Amino acid sequence: MPIVVPRALIDRGGPVRLIVSGGGSGGHTFPAVTVVRAARVALGVYGLELQAHWVGSRGGIEETVAAQEDVPFTAIPTGKLRRARNPLAMLSAANIRDAGKVPAGVIKAISVVGKIAPDAVLCSGGYVSVPVGLAARVRRRPLLIHEQTVQVGLANRITMRGARRIALSADPAMALLPRRLQGRAVVTGNPIRPGLGNGDPSAAAPRLGWSGWTPALPTVYVTGGSLGARQVNELVAGVLPELLRSANVLHQAGSQLAEAALAAAETLPPELRRRYLVRGFIGDELADVLALADVIVARSGGGTVSELTALGKPSVLIPLIPTGGDEQRRNAEHLAERGAARVLIGQDATPPRLAEELRALLTDPACRSTMSARAREMGRPDAADALTTEVLALCASTHNSTP
Repeated sequence: MPIVVPRALIDRGGPVRLIVSGGGSGGHTFPAVTVVRAARVALGVYGLELQAHWVGSRGGIEETVAAQEDVPFTAIPTGKLRRARNPLAMLSAANIRDAGKVPAGVIKAISVVGKIAPDAVLCSGGYVSVPVGLAARVRRRPLLIHEQTVQVGLANRITMRGARRIALSADPAMALLPRRLQGRAVVTGNPIRPGLGNGDPSAAAPRLGWSGWTPALPTVYVTGGSLGARQVNELVAGVLPELLRSANVLHQAGSQLAEAALAAAETLPPELRRRYLVRGFIGDELADVLALADVIVARSGGGTVSELTALGKPSVLIPLIPTGGDEQRRNAEHLAERGAARVLIGQDATPPRLAEELRALLTDPACRSTMSARAREMGRPDAADALTTEVLALCASTHNSTP
């Protein structure tokens, strides 16, 4: 579905002003980045300029990304609610300290929104988006909330009551919304990072300098996200000798955890060691790596699940549990129920069970093919266009109307 630029924006001319807020993780940040890029291109066709402004937390991933995208950035105070099963445990010094930052963040956000007077505000989740979403409501600016997971996160649950439009990533999320909000909601999908669908499998090993990659064997890509995941790394370490007898393994272990993975690699027999490549972080090679991978072992955050389904990749998912709202478990089970992934949760997340699931996939190309097809059926490769169309439609709406 191509991006639709509303006639009202074309006829009005002049710059289109958009405030973006969301961060704390790549899952909250990259969808917003994708919209900024897509909107710039779509508006440029008509000689229009997108004037985007990012509001986020100082030192967060969103500040780095905004600089890379040449988007002006304003930092606001923000607090994080550290949730726990025991309500008394939530009365921690850190929670009390951060709670005091929220009013200051709201005041600063109201000032920023008032000064910029955006045509619309896009909030993509994370605690920093809460003050901005509340400020959009106070300043009567049209607000769009984007949710990346099957279960709506806490930050979005707080701000969505004041949203003109709610963009969801998966159909099951619609039923989880209050009925009075469902009329404002649309399922757009979750945009994946630009270029991920254009990878070249033959380029991955050369770009990584992976001389031990064996073309005759399938390739497993292991990732716990940009920072890595200790649980995932430990599970993989427990199955390495057996796994490497039948597969190549590329392991993004995380910059702070790679040393332990490299130490485990040194204990392997030389004939197996060469097929195991450890990297702290995978950068520009990621599209090629994903194209090369036959099976992926990963967490199940919203961004990861969107990428796996858009690309149709067989996977073994190991949800991070507990997360604040158990979003990763719900994401993983959503895929597993449709045969689009295998899932290891709780007591099932053991090296023997991981070995069993990988063995079943690696020894059965037909099984991988079926899982790939079912994952692709769930994917929304046009999510970036759909979400950008919603944002531009909101920019064209009446500025002073209330949600």
